[in-house]
Amino acid sequence: MEQQPPADRGAPGASGGGEAVPTCYRHPDRETGIRCTRCERPICTECMVSASVGFQCPECVREGSGTGHHPAASRPRTLAGGSIAADPRLITKILIGVNLVVFLVVAAAGTKLLDDLTLVGRAWAPSPTGGSVEGVAEGQWYRLVTSMFLHQEVLHIAFNMLGLWWLGGPLEAALGRVRYLALYLLSGLAGSALTYLIAAPNQGSLGASGAVFGLLGATAVLMRRMNYDLRPVLVLLALNLLFTFTWGGIAWEAHVGGLVAGIVIAIGMVHAPRERRTAVQAGTCALVLAATVVIIVVRTMSLT
Repeated sequence: MEQQPPADRGAPGASGGGEAVPTCYRHPDRETGIRCTRCERPICTECMVSASVGFQCPECVREGSGTGHHPAASRPRTLAGGSIAADPRLITKILIGVNLVVFLVVAAAGTKLLDDLTLVGRAWAPSPTGGSVEGVAEGQWYRLVTSMFLHQEVLHIAFNMLGLWWLGGPLEAALGRVRYLALYLLSGLAGSALTYLIAAPNQGSLGASGAVFGLLGATAVLMRRMNYDLRPVLVLLALNLLFTFTWGGIAWEAHVGGLVAGIVIAIGMVHAPRERRTAVQAGTCALVLAATVVIIVVRTMSLT
């Protein structure tokens, strides 16, 4: 949940049918409908490597099977063109670690640090020396990013980190580390930007929910790309949106902003044509970033 401080400051994959679904030859606990185009072994999204036609298993890619090239010339790639990593959850683990460390540091430091890092558009901050006007509109741009790693309550960070773990791992494996990190950060920033644009200037907002909703939207796009059953993720998305608009104290703007950004970025990531894949993916991320910057600039101009 993207949380609003009380102070007046100013999961996926399913299979259907009666026949048994094959499991990945490297991960027997994972059902999959994908097979290597060369050896026809069943492979999961973590193991599949994008090829000129369909997908291949890591062994066929390493062996350079049928390519006419030395095996070293065939580098394993993810669905989105990223490099296959030994630990497909490394970035997810690092992001969870950063969120937990920030939570503990803020809990130890007290509300002063929390107030200094929370997303606030423009608000009067009283102090023993008289106070001052603070916020993003006053040049404190870092609040748009720092607020993405802040959490005020144990339940708040628990929900967000569970969502990050469940959604992040499969996405990191399918996109690759760099693309996955770009998805996470841009989704979170877009959520902060929409909150900055719509919410009251003196209303604080914090939490990783914008980024997590971006991962949720990207998961739906990836599952559609792999022809998986979308019903589980759509139900999860519907429940999260229901909580977003019915529970009090939730910054719905961050959820919506992150969700839209995550969907757009994921479409560019997994549907980019192979011959122009990097250019399309980078261009999609650049467009989302540019739109986010425009929103921030427009809002700043209206407040100053």
